[in-house]
Amino acid sequence: MKKYILLLMQGFIVLFVVGQGIVKEKQTIKSKILNKEVHYTIYLPADYNTSERSYPVTYLLHGYGDADDGWVQFGEINRLADKAILDGTIPPMIIVTPDGFKSFYINAADGSLDYEDFFIKELIPFIEKTYKVKSEKRYRGVAGLSMGGYGALIYGLKYPQLFAAVAPLSAVVWSDKDIMNASDYIYNSGLFATNANKNAKGADRITDAWLRNSPLAIIEKKSVEELSSVKYWIDCGDDDNLSIGNSNLHIALTNKNVPHEFRIRDGIHNWTYWRSGVINALSFIGNNFHQ
Repeated sequence: MKKYILLLMQGFIVLFVVGQGIVKEKQTIKSKILNKEVHYTIYLPADYNTSERSYPVTYLLHGYGDADDGWVQFGEINRLADKAILDGTIPPMIIVTPDGFKSFYINAADGSLDYEDFFIKELIPFIEKTYKVKSEKRYRGVAGLSMGGYGALIYGLKYPQLFAAVAPLSAVVWSDKDIMNASDYIYNSGLFATNANKNAKGADRITDAWLRNSPLAIIEKKSVEELSSVKYWIDCGDDDNLSIGNSNLHIALTNKNVPHEFRIRDGIHNWTYWRSGVINALSFIGNNFHQ
C-alpha cells in the first residue's frame, strides 16, 4: 500500500513539473539606442528545453511604475499560463515582459528616451535571435495593462506589419480634450511635449508629437484595410476611469467598420482585474496564431 501511494505521489509530482513553465527574471539586453542595459523577464513553455519546435511569442507590457517582473510578481502570469497551456486554452507560447520604465513605450517627444525604437529595432530582433521564436508576423502578439495597454495598442496601430493580434487591458486612451486638460506634471513629462512646447496650455498641446501617438488620431487617419490587418481585443473595467477612453476606442473602430472584440467587465484598475482577464487576452492572441 505504501509503495502504491509513493508511486501515485511521484506521478503527481511528474505531472506538476511537466506542466510548469520556465521563468527567467531580470535578463538583460544591451541597448545601443538607449545607451544602457534593459531588463526583461521571459516565460518559456514547460517543454521548451526538450522540444525541437519554435514557438509563437507575445510581448506582455507592464503598467506605469512597475518593471519587467511585474507580470510575474503581481500578475502571476507563469502560473496562469501554465494552467492555460495545460488545458488547451492557449497554445504553448513564449511571453516576454520587458522593462518599459515610465516611457509609455513610445519615443519621447523631447528626445530623452527613444523606447519605441529600442523595442522595434533591438528588442524584437534580439528575442528572435536568442530564443526559439517563430519570427513571422502571424506568430507575434502584443498585450499589456494600463500604460502597457497603451503601448500594445500603439504598436499594433503603428506597426501592423509586425503583429497578428493586440490585446490592451485597461489601456490609457486619451482624447484631445483629455490632453488639453491634463495636469502640467503629466503634459510636461516630455512624452508628448517637445522642449519648445513645454508649459503649453489647451489647444496648443495638440502638436504633431501628440497626434503621432494618439490612438484615436491614428485610427482616424488610417485606412480600414490597414487597421483590419491586425486583430484587436479591448478590455476595461466598468468602474475604471479609463473605461471612457476605451469606449471611445471601440466607437472609433466601429465607425470605420474595423472588426474587433470589446469587453467592459465588472472591475476597477487593479491586478485582480488584470489577472482575471489576461488569459482571455492571450487566448484571443493565440487563436490568431492558428491557421
